[in-house]
Amino acid sequence: MAAFHQGLGETGYVEGQNVATEYRWAEGHYDRLPALAADLVGRKVDVIVTVGGTPPALAAKSATSTIPIVFAFVGDPVGIGLVASLARPAGNLTGFSNITITLMPKLLELLSEVVPQAGVIALLVNPNNPNAERISRDVQEAARAKGVQLAVLKAGTESEIDAAFASLVQLQAGALVVDPDAFMKSRREQLVALASRPRLSGDLYAARVGRGRRPDQLWN
Repeated sequence: MAAFHQGLGETGYVEGQNVATEYRWAEGHYDRLPALAADLVGRKVDVIVTVGGTPPALAAKSATSTIPIVFAFVGDPVGIGLVASLARPAGNLTGFSNITITLMPKLLELLSEVVPQAGVIALLVNPNNPNAERISRDVQEAARAKGVQLAVLKAGTESEIDAAFASLVQLQAGALVVDPDAFMKSRREQLVALASRPRLSGDLYAARVGRGRRPDQLWN
């Protein structure tokens, strides 16, 4: 948020003087997004900025076709139907894309090289994320190419994350790839705590794309 306001200030917009910002937070609960977006549209805001990836951007697009929308951290805006093309977005949306989705197969490749003894690698995705199916498909292809078995685990709530980690023990997974989803990022402390449990610590390696961390870095 500090960087956001700095950018506004550099273009002449100062909070409390000539611009006011309305904040809405879904806190990783994607089912709240449509109502939050509709509320902002009802307040007749001049522009909507979405962070947190694809779900909030899609919610904003569904809520209005006239208010300008600027999105951030969307892995595949063309593929997901947000914009017509990267060069000419068209419509009322524009923004910034990242490559976290396309890096997911690379994370599996890195894990399989760092932990060659891992016969089973698990992938943890949020089924509420529109990109979950594509991520699962792409990582599955990478797993086949590396000759390892991939187990896809799904979690969209805190309790489902607990259940997924319990499954890791049963699957005897030697490594875990975590979807760079906004919900997963908001539960990073829970993920680290679960991975540090005695039954997993030392036996499980995990990789994720996160803020301040290069894609090729691992945490264990």
